[in-house]
Amino acid sequence: CTCTYVHNCALPCFCVLFSMAGFSGALKLTDLDDFITPSQECIKPVKVEKKAGKGAAAVKLQVDSDGSYVEVDRQGTQTKLERAKITLNDCLACSGCITSAESVLITQQSQEELYRIVEENAALARDGQPDKQKLVVVSVSPQSRASIAAKYGLSAKETALKLVAFLKSLGVHHVFDTTFSREFSLVESAREFVRRFRDSSTPGAMPMLTSACPGWVCYAEKTHGSFVLPYISTTKSPQQVMGSLVKDYFAKSLGKSPEQVYHVAVMPCFDKKLEASRNDFYSDLYRTRDVDCVITSGEVEKMLEEKQVDFLALAPQPLDEPFSAWSGDELYGHSGSGSGGYLEHVLKYAASELFGHDVEEITYKTLRNKDFKEFILDVDGKPVLKFAAAYGFRNIQNLVQKMKRGRCPYHFVEVMACPSGCLNGGGQIPPSNGEVVKDLLSRVEAVYDSVSVRKPAENTLVLQLYRDWLGGAESEKARLALHTQYHEVEKFVNALTIKW
Repeated sequence: CTCTYVHNCALPCFCVLFSMAGFSGALKLTDLDDFITPSQECIKPVKVEKKAGKGAAAVKLQVDSDGSYVEVDRQGTQTKLERAKITLNDCLACSGCITSAESVLITQQSQEELYRIVEENAALARDGQPDKQKLVVVSVSPQSRASIAAKYGLSAKETALKLVAFLKSLGVHHVFDTTFSREFSLVESAREFVRRFRDSSTPGAMPMLTSACPGWVCYAEKTHGSFVLPYISTTKSPQQVMGSLVKDYFAKSLGKSPEQVYHVAVMPCFDKKLEASRNDFYSDLYRTRDVDCVITSGEVEKMLEEKQVDFLALAPQPLDEPFSAWSGDELYGHSGSGSGGYLEHVLKYAASELFGHDVEEITYKTLRNKDFKEFILDVDGKPVLKFAAAYGFRNIQNLVQKMKRGRCPYHFVEVMACPSGCLNGGGQIPPSNGEVVKDLLSRVEAVYDSVSVRKPAENTLVLQLYRDWLGGAESEKARLALHTQYHEVEKFVNALTIKW
């Protein structure tokens, strides 16, 4: 794991758990303490079927010497219990599961699932049933690309083209870049902020908190619920916007329905698996998710090792259209932080739209630590916009406490769960050969910042899709495709479940 704060994190489950176990099917969990609350014992180690009728409550559970759970009824009959299968959709980010020695079976979110789909496609081709194959689409995040590039000493462009070659050698049909879908996220976030600012008297309008980090969103739903959720931007993350693009626009352009497309996202963060598993991103009509599977940068490295691929020797292949990130013959990105540049883009748009002021350069003031910084825009000698970036749960906690006391001075905060943001995500490739995390992160940042910069408004295809696919920026279809909602999670903590 690349995160240096994981033992003080409110969401250590996926960062530690997956990096230690290599994300196999069954994962051994560790005994970690939570920075937020006391550790809790896992409350669902086995699956117990409820039985109706008199005397059902007399059933007892016991643990055998091999660690398996056995149900004993009133007659002494023993029945070995099936271990519970818990999907990522069940996770509350409560950290309860990581304090137990139990194994938890986690399905549908690993490279093994991608392997399974391409193998099924190959079998269908051999059986003469190519029409039943799934169209396999992979979208790669620029943060993951930077991590892989740093690992192999390549440029961002070289890495992007070699990743296409590798993925297509597995049986993937199309490879896209989530830089493209991030254009929609940036545009929608900026527009949403302006609407909220103009209606700032409405409770929950200000400050607007970014929503691209699923670790932060899950923590907010679980820990602060109805208080903080109205402040979180409703704009979907680039991962989920790409899900809408792939399963709706792209599928229809090829004459396919959403369930005929298998969409994989390569991300720098394990919590992106949680995001893809949210019910909000599942279609009951087509019985499919916008993003079927998320694999991390580290899992891509493991795939290269498993397939014994010499990544440096791969012949480059171009990214597929229409969702690429090419400007001429070069890759492009967006200005601002390695977590997407939300603060910078929203600030510049809002300054122009609200005050007719062009912001050319942003100089941040670092506050409590390097992961908490602010920028205040003055117009005619008066502060009109106060923006901040808060990375890591210590800074997030301080921010929320200020909000609860009515002392938060900001209009907009870019919030990320990981210290140093997405480039330091728990799913990134860890240091090797004795390299320290700080040095590796510097190299990843250098690769990420090496691409040219372009404004989302300069992408004519984005403007075309707003018109032709969504029917306009203010349409109902645009709201459904580009925005989401959040849900307070009921707490189940009591004195009996706390491990003191």
